[in-house]
Amino acid sequence: MITTALGRQMKRVVTVIVALVIASAFGAVLQAHGVSASDKAFMEQGGLIAFLYLGAKHMVTGYDHLLFLFGVIFFLYRLRDVSTYVTLFAVGHSVTLLFGVLSGVTVNPYLVDAIIGLSVVYKAFDNLGGFTRVLGFQPNTKLAVLIFGFFHGFGLATKLQDFALPQDGLVAKIVAFNVGVEIGQVLGLCAILIAMGFWRRSSRFAHQAFAANVVVMTCGFLLIGYQLTGYFVAL
Repeated sequence: MITTALGRQMKRVVTVIVALVIASAFGAVLQAHGVSASDKAFMEQGGLIAFLYLGAKHMVTGYDHLLFLFGVIFFLYRLRDVSTYVTLFAVGHSVTLLFGVLSGVTVNPYLVDAIIGLSVVYKAFDNLGGFTRVLGFQPNTKLAVLIFGFFHGFGLATKLQDFALPQDGLVAKIVAFNVGVEIGQVLGLCAILIAMGFWRRSSRFAHQAFAANVVVMTCGFLLIGYQLTGYFVAL
């Protein structure tokens, strides 16, 4: 009787988690490429602290980035492995964020965000064992995280390129924004790891993990579809 009650309770928890993930994905697409007027004014007139704050805010509220991170650490149990993969992701997006803004190289924001959505699909598919089961090979997971990190960095760069950035102290401000992104990433990662720690203690984690990654993959496809629709509409 107690076991049945616990089972029902776990199903409710999983349902809530799935609903939150889907809501997060829709929140992400609705906010894609959108920058509030207050944030724009804050960054264009503010100093290093403003760039630091907005970098952290963008990452914490960047559901596409967090969904990818969620997929990356989903089956990582050792802190050393988590640190390795998160560092690769951080190096990747830091390089292209700094390069994109400081060099003036621009990419279409819809296309790069569609690739970010693809990164979410890729990682969920990888977690489901799709590459080995369907395609018969396993990509280098570390290299894939680094490469997708490059695209996430270009996605971050497109957000900054929407601003009329002051040239005075530009390098320091972009570095401050990137540091803020890393702070936001750590905060988001800590929340994910705490939630995962509790979830993994459940006897039903292995069963629910499959459904969770299917949901994450679905969110990735939604992101891709939304961004590609925006790209073709904008032509």
